[in-house]
Amino acid sequence: MTDLLLVLGVLAAAAAGLWAWRRFHPVSFWYGVAFPARAVLVYLTWHHVASGCKLTRNRRRFRLTLDAVPVVGSASRSTATVVQQRRRVRRVDVERAPRLGVLRPTRLGWRMRLRLHDGQVPADYEKAAEGIAHAWRVHSVRVVDVRPGYVTLWATMRDPLVDVVAEPETGELLTVRPGKLENGRDWVIDFRTVPHWLNAGATQSGKSNLANAIIKGLAPQPVALVGFDLKGGVEFTPYAPRLSALATTRKESVGLLADLVDEVETRMAVCRAHGARNVWTLPEALRPVPVVVLVDEVAELFLMADKSEKEEVSKTATALLRVAQLGRAFAVHLIVCGQRIGSDLGPGVTALRAQLSGRVCHRVNDPETANMTLGDLDPAALDAARAIPAETPGVCIVAGQDGSWHRARSVYVPEHDAEQAAHDYAHLTPDWDRLVGSVPTVSPAA
Repeated sequence: MTDLLLVLGVLAAAAAGLWAWRRFHPVSFWYGVAFPARAVLVYLTWHHVASGCKLTRNRRRFRLTLDAVPVVGSASRSTATVVQQRRRVRRVDVERAPRLGVLRPTRLGWRMRLRLHDGQVPADYEKAAEGIAHAWRVHSVRVVDVRPGYVTLWATMRDPLVDVVAEPETGELLTVRPGKLENGRDWVIDFRTVPHWLNAGATQSGKSNLANAIIKGLAPQPVALVGFDLKGGVEFTPYAPRLSALATTRKESVGLLADLVDEVETRMAVCRAHGARNVWTLPEALRPVPVVVLVDEVAELFLMADKSEKEEVSKTATALLRVAQLGRAFAVHLIVCGQRIGSDLGPGVTALRAQLSGRVCHRVNDPETANMTLGDLDPAALDAARAIPAETPGVCIVAGQDGSWHRARSVYVPEHDAEQAAHDYAHLTPDWDRLVGSVPTVSPAA
C-alpha cells in the first residue's frame, strides 16, 4: 500500500508540474514536451492519414507469399486432407505513403517537407489539407512551399488571428507592420518591395482600420502622405496635419493627380541626368522625398452621373494609371481602397488593378469584388476570402508579388490613435508647394 501511494503521489506531482509548466511557460513546454509527442503521433499515423486522404500510391515490391491458405480437416476424419504450399518470393502491390521529412517545430505548430509520388501535384495536397488537419487535430494545414518534386506543409495548433497585438511602426523607411499572419509572423508591408496595394472590403470589415494602421506606421517616417477622399473628406480630414495634400472632390483629384504625374516626370528627368535607374541609386543629397498616396473609395473616381463627367473620369483614370505604372522607380506609391471594385466601373479600373501587385481582400459583399482582387491569383485564396465570417473584422487575405497568399489580421488601431500620431508628427509633413516645385492646384491639407 505504501508503494502504491508513493507511485500515485509521484504521478500526481508530475501531472501538477506539467500543468504548471504549460500554464506559466507555454513556449518551452511546447518545444520540450508537446511537440515531441505530436511528432511521434504524426510519424506513427502518417500512413493511415495519407491512405484516408488518397495520397498513397501502389508500388510493386517483392514479398514472401503463399499460393493458398492451408486447409486442414473436413466433415469426417477419413476424408481429412492437408494442403501444403511453399512460401515464394513474388512481386505484389504494396500501398506506400509519400515520404515524410523531418518535422521542424514552430511557435504555433510545425512544418515538414513531403516528397511527391510520381504523377502527384501540389494541388492534391491542398485538397487534402482539411482532412489532414482533422486527422491530426490541429487548426489548419497549409501548403506553404513548392519545389520540384516536394511540398512543404505547415500545421498550426491554434488560430493566431484571434488576438492580434503589434505595433505598426517598424523604424524602417517605407515599411509598416499592420498586423499578424496566420503562421504567427508579423505582417510587414514594404513599399520598396511591393510598391502599390489594393485594399478591398465591405463596411465594418476592417478596411478603414488597416488604413489607420498604415497611417500610424508611416507618420513618424520622412515621407509625404497624399490623400484622395471623395466622401467629402470625412475619412482623411482628421489626419490633415500629416497630409501634404488632400483632394475631396473629383475636380481637385484631377489637379492633384496632374501634380503627381508632373512630379514623377521631374524625378524621371533627374534620374536620367545622373544615369540612375531609380531614385534609390541617386546620391543621398539628390534623393527626393518618398510619396505615399492613399485613395479612399476608388469607385467614386470612376462613377459618372452623366456624360458631362466623362472627360473628368477619363483624365482621372489616365493620371492614376500613369502614377501606378511609373511610380515604383521614383518613390511614388499607391494604396487604393474600395468597397466595390468591379469591371462595370470601366476599363480604367481593370488596367489599374493590373498594376497593383499587393492585394488585401477583407470580407466583401459581392463575389466580383473578390474576383477582381484575388481572382488572377491562387483559386484557394479566393475561396478563403469568401469564407471570412462577418464577426471577425480585420481578417483578410493578403497576396504579394510572389503569388503566395496568407490569412492575416490587422491590429486594432482606434481612430484617435491615428489622429494623435498625425498631430505628433505634423512637423515631418513636407510642404506640397516645395515638393512639386510648382503652384499647387489644390490647397494643402495642412
